[in-house]
Amino acid sequence: MASICCFNSAAAVAGGISLSKSHRNLRFDVSSLPTSSYSTSTELQPLFSSVRSFAPATVANLGPGFDFLGCAVDGVGDYVDLRVDPEVRHGQISISHISGAGTRLSKNPLWNCAGISAIAVMKMLNVRSVGLSLSLEKGLPLGSGLGSSAASAAAAAVAVNELFGGPLSPSQLVIAGLESEAKVSGYHADNVAPSILGGFVLIRSYQPLELMSLKFPHEKELFFVLVNPEFEAPTKKMREALSPEITMSQHVWNCSQAGALVASVLQGDIEGFGKALSSDKIVEPKRAPLIPGMAAVKKAAIEAGAFGCTISGAGPTIVAVTDNADKGCEIGEKMVQAFMESGNLKAVAMVKQLDRVGARLVSSVSK
Repeated sequence: MASICCFNSAAAVAGGISLSKSHRNLRFDVSSLPTSSYSTSTELQPLFSSVRSFAPATVANLGPGFDFLGCAVDGVGDYVDLRVDPEVRHGQISISHISGAGTRLSKNPLWNCAGISAIAVMKMLNVRSVGLSLSLEKGLPLGSGLGSSAASAAAAAVAVNELFGGPLSPSQLVIAGLESEAKVSGYHADNVAPSILGGFVLIRSYQPLELMSLKFPHEKELFFVLVNPEFEAPTKKMREALSPEITMSQHVWNCSQAGALVASVLQGDIEGFGKALSSDKIVEPKRAPLIPGMAAVKKAAIEAGAFGCTISGAGPTIVAVTDNADKGCEIGEKMVQAFMESGNLKAVAMVKQLDRVGARLVSSVSK
């Protein structure tokens, strides 16, 4: 879905995406063993000469759900073009081009999110007799709090899988994407899982990895107001700000709010969802002071009619929620103003809906 509206002091990124498939898994358990445990016994041959894939942005944590809740956002994300390349050594992959917001990224596949994820899937599929060339189009700014690294990993995993006919399940692709995330931003699946699966995802366990898809009612409309300031908030720095210990009262409060958030998602209760989203007493209080103007931006969002507001992932993007697109535009405008007035930061506002599909094949060229 294309961007509904955009308030900015710089160019906003938005694109139209077609939905090609859906993920029906409500729940699945996957082993946390190395990806080689999933390798096929025989080598698969590519069904296409090239494919193009897309993976959406994500909002991780959702307030009280630190490292175990996340959702996918429609209309903005990363693209990967993948092709069989006779000039690349068999069994290997080369990153030929990076465009968009990721020009600073390394083209070394071993140090690039897309490359690491693609290699993991190639190992799963036992690819040995062809070489692949990958081009990455970054639609997400680095360090934005919108799952930039996860989107690259998800798009690459899907591209390799689809090039060979799609033999791997979404859960196996999450394993590949998580391998990339672990090397780049830490072992957490609250971005890469929803980017691949779409919708809302709860990570019930990491050892072993167990994911649960939370189905938001189709008849309900949920709009995310995403406001991204011109400010970098490195995940490592934002994690270092967190306290290693919490009180029992904080634990009880956040658990109850996370439970309320999950119940609200399943019931389609957007007002309840927003209330729970705004309620974190463990992570947001530590990170908010590191984002100039955050308190004023959240206040402006609520006063403008948002049901809730919090930091998206590690930040600096701030997310608010509403049930109306026009109201979302008004909320976004007020949040942008607050960033400038209280944080002296220029910002971009986008209004997006829930991406219910996740990473998918966009196009393919037959051999």
